[in-house]
Amino acid sequence: MRDWTAEAVRQVKDDPGAAHRLFPGAARLGGPSARMALLRQVDAETVAQLYRRGDAGERLAVLEALPELDLGDAAVPLVEDALRTNDARLVAAALGPYAARWLDPHTYRHAVLKCVFMSIPLAGLDVRLDEELIAMLAAFAEERRAAGREVPADVLERI
Repeated sequence: MRDWTAEAVRQVKDDPGAAHRLFPGAARLGGPSARMALLRQVDAETVAQLYRRGDAGERLAVLEALPELDLGDAAVPLVEDALRTNDARLVAAALGPYAARWLDPHTYRHAVLKCVFMSIPLAGLDVRLDEELIAMLAAFAEERRAAGREVPADVLERI
């Protein structure tokens, strides 16, 4: 597996376009870190193309890799795209350290609320917990109580 990854990295260094051919099978052929190794060889536009053309597993790999890539804010549209899905895996991966650094406050707050609605644990999301987000979570909790519904423990811990 290591040999496959090393050869794939060499091919992508020589021809960045090779990433489009190699990335889909990288996890199967090179092991779990093979996709990361390939992503480290390409520019932000290629990362975006691999995300947009990828299946859920490939998109997940891109989102999980973002904190380790030097892309600045170039991948914010990928995070925003993932946050518009109803795939809990993608939403959870999108709201990682990269999003905490690069998403604007409004988008970040609403993404946290989406996690609450999707029952995605809020662990690790306190890095950007501010007064407005606490107020939003408190309003959510109040609505749940008024409807006679349980308030998730994740929310109660933060209000």
